[in-house]
Amino acid sequence: MNIIDTLKGLLTDSGFAALMAEGGWQNLIMIVIACVLLYLGIKKQFEPLLLVGIAFGCLLVNISWFWCKFSSGNPDALFHQDLWDNFLNPDHVNYHSYGTILAHGGLLDILYIGVKAGIYPCLIFLGVGAMTDFGPLIARPSSLIMGAAAQLGVFLAFFGASQIGFTGAQSASIGIIGGADGPTAIFLTTKLAPELLGAIAVAAYSYMALIPLIQPPIMKALTTKKEREIVMKQAREVSKTEKIIFPIIVTIFVVLLLPSTAPLIGCLMLGNLFRECGVTERLSDTAQNSLMNIVTIFLGASVGATMIGYRFLAGETLKIVGLGLIAFCFSTVGGLLVGKLMCWLTKGKINPLIGSAGVSAVPMAARVSQDVGRKFNKNNYLLMHAMGPNVAGVIGSAIAAGFLLKVFGG
Repeated sequence: MNIIDTLKGLLTDSGFAALMAEGGWQNLIMIVIACVLLYLGIKKQFEPLLLVGIAFGCLLVNISWFWCKFSSGNPDALFHQDLWDNFLNPDHVNYHSYGTILAHGGLLDILYIGVKAGIYPCLIFLGVGAMTDFGPLIARPSSLIMGAAAQLGVFLAFFGASQIGFTGAQSASIGIIGGADGPTAIFLTTKLAPELLGAIAVAAYSYMALIPLIQPPIMKALTTKKEREIVMKQAREVSKTEKIIFPIIVTIFVVLLLPSTAPLIGCLMLGNLFRECGVTERLSDTAQNSLMNIVTIFLGASVGATMIGYRFLAGETLKIVGLGLIAFCFSTVGGLLVGKLMCWLTKGKINPLIGSAGVSAVPMAARVSQDVGRKFNKNNYLLMHAMGPNVAGVIGSAIAAGFLLKVFGG
């Protein structure tokens, strides 16, 4: 055995040599981006539970991509984009064949099946439902209007995206960023525009993490000092029976209205029923903790796997980031404007700041409403009042996604 030739062979076949090949610079940039995202997730704590996983998945796939690129089907590669391109190509013999993915895919290919099949986002919703108290919404049903109004940005961004060259399905996936609901954005995008998943997921979770920076200036610009100082009376106490009946009624009504919402709404309400019925404490605990944590790991890593250099580093990515910010801002505006209307209709009994919580980032958006209100009135406790529009926004974003899926998903 010639040791020199062996060492040369190892170097030639290594990823370091592949970095010098055509297109290698794109993967280098993505490795840097992955490190930046890791910094934001760990140091700045921007949605760390998912952003750390997404960033590390991005790092892994852009390192392993070299083997996949130079040796298609190489089992050492973690993610094989060519397999997924064939999966989505109706002219290919392996069109929509998970068997091919299982037989020839790498670790991240296998995990990504859970994303593509819509399993992970639905299980996340199961955990969210188990952690969510719908009492504030039940006590003040008018909160549903603010949650619905906070979907304004979804449809404005959809129309904006369609005007600058995106297809209807892609525009719908971009618009849902305005719902400030990461699992819903991932669910809809995997169904309608999987090629945009990496950019949309990063934009959605980044803006969710930046809520304390994005929302307060908008809230102050659209409300008066007098409105921000309004102290709301404590809502009525909600009975246990009401809390048990609520997820059942919502499931029946919403799924009959829009059957395409069944996976998200069904899991959300099942998780909530586990929480409220009083006889499934173990299931509720599992959904909130063990299951939620496991699925979050799989979801983050597999979404990061879609952030391959040659796809992510495109003009569309910057457009998506920009449109996502517009969507998020106008969703906040929609909730605030309806909050102001309800303040006027009730003769000052509702603080319009709670309208900004209509975006479905639970409970961060509600906490921002509380923090801004407290800055102008130390006796202001808006958190529980804001939770009404906040949880309504979760339902609203799922309904908006179901509507868009019905229209563009066939």
